[in-house]
Amino acid sequence: MNKKSSIVVIGGGTGTFTVLSGLKERKNIHLSAIVSMADDGGSTGILRKEPGILPPGAIRPALAALLRSKERMAAFNFRFTDGIFKGHNVGNLLIYLFARIYGDPQKAIDEMERILQVKGEVIPSTFGDAKLYAKLENDGVIAGETNIDVPQHDGRLRIEDVWLDPPCTANPKAIYAIKKAELIIIGPGDLFSSIVPNFLANGIPQAIRESRAKKIYVCNLMTKFGETHGFSAADFVEIIEKYLGQDVLDLVILNKKKPPKDRITQYEKQGAQFVSWKKEDFRSRKFTVVEENLLSKKGFIRHDPAALANAILKLL
Repeated sequence: MNKKSSIVVIGGGTGTFTVLSGLKERKNIHLSAIVSMADDGGSTGILRKEPGILPPGAIRPALAALLRSKERMAAFNFRFTDGIFKGHNVGNLLIYLFARIYGDPQKAIDEMERILQVKGEVIPSTFGDAKLYAKLENDGVIAGETNIDVPQHDGRLRIEDVWLDPPCTANPKAIYAIKKAELIIIGPGDLFSSIVPNFLANGIPQAIRESRAKKIYVCNLMTKFGETHGFSAADFVEIIEKYLGQDVLDLVILNKKKPPKDRITQYEKQGAQFVSWKKEDFRSRKFTVVEENLLSKKGFIRHDPAALANAILKLL
């Protein structure tokens, strides 16, 4: 029997969903998704008010990505539009239900994975109940992940720092997965509200630095108003290294195909821009830049799951 390669994906939200969706179809790999627990908006914001309930906002898309059929995925992501469950989706309610039944949040997720027969595992980065804060370049402070994700402030202002209050310790299972990994994939995803919060759990940056795994950062395709307005690829990498440490990354994957103007227009109306980069920005860096055509062929400007999986597995 061929030994399975252990791959850890760190992030949350759509970016992590994309990575997992592409990789789960490949043979001889074991996937572990380490996801942020900072989400506090919408359905998640309501459910996490219950004592001992983890925010399901990042857990659900990771679990959905690892489901074995599109039908299960559709049911898991179904969102109620009326009635007492209005605004909630099935996945969030199931995570809430299992957490109430088992008490132990990791046990609840493990049992869901067993019953749903997912292709991998989802691991919260921390069990700490904390709020995410951001300091802006004008010294203003934003409280709560949802207020960073959907800015009520001037979204052109740069974020200078983010932190969790109270401070949180890493989930031991996350540390174990990182130590055993052969490949650690960071991103893509919302930089300050999905990716960096994982590094704010005490113990995770150190575990990544000490891991023998190859460390890969997958850069975003588009900037986001309120988080990464005006960012280049070099700016994204700079923030990752600020919280993870210098010279930790081995490889940075960058998309080399620009989408047509008609696909960018809708994003520009929301203050988003295509992420640009120049080779000279990385010429003196220790990591290797990998250039690939990763753009999805239609619809939203996102990474194509299969193309991204191919690019990643070539580096294993």
